Amino acid sequence: MRMKTLNSGSIDRIELMQTFIRIVESGNLSAAATQLGTSQPTISRRLQALEQLLGLKLILRTTHALKLTDDGERCYAQARQLLATWHALEDELTGASDDPVGTLRVRAPHAFGQDQLIAPLVDYLRRYPRLNVEWMLNDRTPDFVAENVDCAIQVGAPTDPSAVAILLAEIPRIVVASPELLAQHPMVQKPEQLPDLPWLALSSFYRNEITLKRISDGEASNMAITPRLISDSLYAVRKAALAGMGAAIVSAWVVQEDLATGTLIQLTPAWQAAPLPVWLTWPWASYYPARLRQFIAMIREVMPQLAGTQPASSKG
Repeated sequence: MRMKTLNSGSIDRIELMQTFIRIVESGNLSAAATQLGTSQPTISRRLQALEQLLGLKLILRTTHALKLTDDGERCYAQARQLLATWHALEDELTGASDDPVGTLRVRAPHAFGQDQLIAPLVDYLRRYPRLNVEWMLNDRTPDFVAENVDCAIQVGAPTDPSAVAILLAEIPRIVVASPELLAQHPMVQKPEQLPDLPWLALSSFYRNEITLKRISDGEASNMAITPRLISDSLYAVRKAALAGMGAAIVSAWVVQEDLATGTLIQLTPAWQAAPLPVWLTWPWASYYPARLRQFIAMIREVMPQLAGTQPASSKG
């Protein structure tokens, strides 16, 4: 690439590269402006400055989309590598290689992220006063690039084959119902009797069929159910179960107090649903800042110790 001299004085080339990467990864100038906390005209000016600096057309803009030129494709690949190297150098020279600074953007499961994970998150923030965290609660798998997410804690198997993924722990799941509901039906003594109860479904993991496994030998039992209420919220399903609306399969951690007080009762304790794996995922890169490296180390340590989780099985 041939550089051209500009008359605009000193230009922050790193900033121009960062802006170009954000434009490409977010898909448009407006989204890039939002993510960088600036205006769309500023983003447009930076893109024009970079193209003038390099003497190349990097992006073709149409009414509906942006398209990288061949030079833009090469520039994007090199810019990512260049910035990774620059950030590594910056961390080393400023002594920040092991001291998290800046903003870490984390996606976490809605229920688990506002309950079990808050305490370790607060401890992490107290340990590193120069760190900020954007804690985004959503149960779907993020688009790391488009949504500018650094890492994600997700329940269930990862679906992005390009992401790095480590299994953190497992969440046991049990069948529960309220005493009021059970008083209206014959005593449930074996799994085959469960479909006779009214049911609640957690649509993220089951709707019209449940599968339980016997703890002692792993034998499976599949049963069809007809839910009276289907929700994607674990808290909503718990509330409906407490109200006597139906039986449900829930993560054990969310009903620990209910079981202790007797407001919910565990059914067929010798049979449970398969535990849910908890994964930590993040996009591959040649360099990871300290804020991400330290968070990965912290969450790997604390996750198996949280109430309501268990260490991942060797099969995970």
